[in-house]
Amino acid sequence: MKSTVEKLSPTRAKVTISVAPEELKPSITHAYGHIAEDINIPGFRKGKVPPAIIDQRVGKSAVLEHAVNESLDGFYRSAVTEHKLRPLGRPEADIVAWPSDKDFSGDLELAIEVDVRPEIDMPNYSGLKLTVDAVEVSDEEVAEELDNLRSRFGTLVTVDRPATTGDFVQIDLIAAISGVEVDNATGISYEVGSGDLIDGIDEALDSLSAGETTTFNSNLMGGDHEGETAEITVTVGAVKERELPTADDDFAQIASEFDTIAELTESLKGQVERSKVFGQGTQAREKLVEQLLESVEVPIPAAIIEDEVRRHLEGENRLEDAEHRAEVTEASEKTFRQQILLDTIAEAEKVQVSQDELTQYLIQGAAQYGMDPSEFVQALSGNGQIPSMVAEVARNKALAIALGKAEVVDSNGDSVDLSEFVAIADEASDVASDEDDDEIAEDDSDAAEVEAEVDAEVEAIKAAEAKAEKAAKAKAEKAAKAKAAAAKKKAAAAKK
Repeated sequence: MKSTVEKLSPTRAKVTISVAPEELKPSITHAYGHIAEDINIPGFRKGKVPPAIIDQRVGKSAVLEHAVNESLDGFYRSAVTEHKLRPLGRPEADIVAWPSDKDFSGDLELAIEVDVRPEIDMPNYSGLKLTVDAVEVSDEEVAEELDNLRSRFGTLVTVDRPATTGDFVQIDLIAAISGVEVDNATGISYEVGSGDLIDGIDEALDSLSAGETTTFNSNLMGGDHEGETAEITVTVGAVKERELPTADDDFAQIASEFDTIAELTESLKGQVERSKVFGQGTQAREKLVEQLLESVEVPIPAAIIEDEVRRHLEGENRLEDAEHRAEVTEASEKTFRQQILLDTIAEAEKVQVSQDELTQYLIQGAAQYGMDPSEFVQALSGNGQIPSMVAEVARNKALAIALGKAEVVDSNGDSVDLSEFVAIADEASDVASDEDDDEIAEDDSDAAEVEAEVDAEVEAIKAAEAKAEKAAKAKAEKAAKAKAAAAKKKAAAAKK
């Protein structure tokens, strides 16, 4: 097989392939076998029909067409591998010349066009200076974290007043369209202001007391009338407020591993600080990508972007929304440029992805979508998306390497330690190659093996969580007993 490549544009290539008769012969033989299995000829068993009879009954042109159709993808892939092309979309094939349908002589000539990954100049990220926000923790932020913790241990108390944001209400709902009831629900417990139920519910409940009813219009979120506008009647059965425990040493002992509220408060301050340090890492990554993209030109394949935008808009049923189309197009182009940038860095740094790294990434992804990890992996595998997940892990590692070579300071001019967010190039490229069995290739990841790894990791996480929950429960029970004993002792002393 002979093949040549013509670059039509930075993102488009034309592959010309010439296949000699002897190279097409195995496919011809295979085609005869396939057709023999499909046709019924009196006097011959299925699969045992001679080629000469097939030529009489079906025709050599049909055999040739069958052979070419089945071998086309293999010839294309061989040319792609030979010329180290990186296809991005589906190829468009044109058969320029067919072999003779008389004796199969003559070459098969193919012309295939496909979008390919553009080549870009490697940006210089060594020593790049990035400025992020300084970490400053206020007393109000710490107090907010303490209140959040107290709310987890709070109790709901019925109150005789209108509902307000933060209250919990027990409500009944009736949805009607054109005066006809289409849905209802009773005894729903809902936190006013959470926005978790239906559009307009928070405004309707505001200042509503127990026993009162009001109506409002909203689009239904599910059921047979999903998306239709209905009149919603809401009746409040009860209004409850969360009563928070006193922030004292007793609370600290019940809610944490600390003995005093001062120790607990200091720990919460550290949590807020760590959260802001994590925010610095996120900000640094975003700024690094922005600066690198400004320094390089990444050609955009229009057809790939258009396909992506169409799929997105079809999923939202907004194909005719021109303004939204422009927003999605801009976002898709930015994502594409970022992926090409990070792929280039990953190759330059020889980044590899281990089985464990992929497993952790898939477990995190499943949690984000609220799915069981095994079902998440099966869905990805069914859609052929495991290789894209491998590529995404490699991009994350490439970004961590680039960040490790940058200089990061905060808005006060102080150096920022982002060691938890960066990677060392040698470690990133060597970690997967330490054990050959643990390496993953983007194009042939074993989905069953990945699923097994995910299941094992999930079981280990569940076991650790159960152990921690058991220890926390035992500590809470111990603290409660100590508190009860102290109260009993105090009461006895007072009586005496």
